[in-house]
Amino acid sequence: MRLGLAAPAKINLYLHVLGRRADGYHRLESFVAFADIHDRLVVKTHDRLSLTVSGDGSAALHAEPPDANLVITAARALAAAAGIEAKAEIHLEKRIPVAAGLGGGSADAAAALRLCARLWRLRCDETELARVGAMLGADIPMCLLGRPCHVGGVGERLKLAEPIPAAALVLVNPGRSLATAEVFRAHRLPWSRRSRPMGAPKNPADLATRLAHRRNDLTAAAVSLIPEIAVVLADLTTAGPLIARMSGSGATCFGLFPDSTAAKAAATEVREQHPTWWVQPATLRIERPEIETVARTTQIGVTITTRHQLLDKGGCALIGSKPISR
Repeated sequence: MRLGLAAPAKINLYLHVLGRRADGYHRLESFVAFADIHDRLVVKTHDRLSLTVSGDGSAALHAEPPDANLVITAARALAAAAGIEAKAEIHLEKRIPVAAGLGGGSADAAAALRLCARLWRLRCDETELARVGAMLGADIPMCLLGRPCHVGGVGERLKLAEPIPAAALVLVNPGRSLATAEVFRAHRLPWSRRSRPMGAPKNPADLATRLAHRRNDLTAAAVSLIPEIAVVLADLTTAGPLIARMSGSGATCFGLFPDSTAAKAAATEVREQHPTWWVQPATLRIERPEIETVARTTQIGVTITTRHQLLDKGGCALIGSKPISR
């Protein structure tokens, strides 16, 4: 059996840092959505656990051993929780830039958990997968949820958001990676206060209005480490978005546009000015991707014939402790 799943880029439409816990982790408030820019994982049965990587964004991953990849770590953690041996052949097509504020590694790990749970026929729900994911990274539970959500705590408190429009975006990265821990260490701004509920935006312009009085508290810290981020934001702003800001801990920034035509024109403009930058028009996803049965492989990708919905429970606001069974 061969299964495939998209692992969408995570976008922090805003991110407030509320404080720091005694263990050093920061308390956050954020609104997270997902874009139609994604990595892709394909898994199939195998006599051992293996990982291969390809794609435009894979160069940074080739420098590290496969065992260090979060995809392998996630598969092993799930197998350990289920009391089975981890056996799967996993292929990762990497499109999302690494260490870019888009949660690519977390999205890949979340996709690996969903795929391996299906491949190994485990009887586990969203809460059980989120418990395993939370042990590996704070962003993995929200990537498992895969839908627009409000985020609290250190990333483990999730609440599904009211519907948002499938707004057009432009994502821009100056070709620089940035470690999240470094950005938090450089953060010097006062702690933010909790904000009021954002409500349900009616259209992209309404979404931008509701975001206007919110911000990304990590922007100044990220700019202090990579000054090009300020250039990205300035050039995005010149391209005429409804709003422009940094996602996550950077260095990727996004512009929110009224429609896809405006977004594509802006992407062309920024790309012409900076041909070495990663520039992608995108759209906010409303639903999370479904697991697909891969019928056959080709030289350029995979052909999909059948879709499977793996899990049908809602969010994972509380991480449980029940063991996973088969």
